[in-house]
Amino acid sequence: MHSILICDDQPDIVNALKIYLTPEGYRLFEAFNGADAVEIIRNNDIHLVLLDIMMPQMDGITAAGKIREISNVPIIFLTAKSETEDVVEGLNAGADDYITKPFAPVEVLARVRSHLRRYAELGAHTANGSELTLGGITLNDLTKTVMVDGETVSLTPTEYSILRLLMTHPGQVYSTQALYEAVWQETAIGSEGAVAVHIRHLREKIEINPSEPRYLKVVWGQGYKMEGTS
Repeated sequence: MHSILICDDQPDIVNALKIYLTPEGYRLFEAFNGADAVEIIRNNDIHLVLLDIMMPQMDGITAAGKIREISNVPIIFLTAKSETEDVVEGLNAGADDYITKPFAPVEVLARVRSHLRRYAELGAHTANGSELTLGGITLNDLTKTVMVDGETVSLTPTEYSILRLLMTHPGQVYSTQALYEAVWQETAIGSEGAVAVHIRHLREKIEINPSEPRYLKVVWGQGYKMEGTS
């Protein structure tokens, strides 16, 4: 059974999300500020977090940063704001995705299922795993680990999924839309900006100099690809 933490300072929002998610069989935790959310994650096995941005005591941006210090659990921000800078700030803090209020139940369930599926795949150890090598990068899909020049790097489930996709098809250019739909497994409708933020975070972890990448290249006007000596 997957455990989901719902954190929002508005009880009506928390209750609405519980109504959406309870029939799915999830174990639900609730918090009404960021500080309590971090404490719950420290003391429980949480598989996904629905996290409001604007909250008392500790806002969602700060909470996400603290959560990332102790866990790679998927974080989906709940935001009443539609401005791009708020979304980007949330993603920069370590969130995997965002949902803008007011939200529809079908959207919430689709995002939750998608991120839980990737998180489960990242943590799963199967006999069908394989190892991919590109230059100094080695991705072991059996142990779900990534090494760069002999050093282990810690990736979020979303970052891992992007890297695995691109390493599986070296040299192939993926448009932002195609990359979003392949990794998020849903139609890209205005959410593609999340891809650029995750690409930047991934570069910071696998590249010696992210501004002059050896592996994860942008093809201007077309998309992204992985290059290297196999």
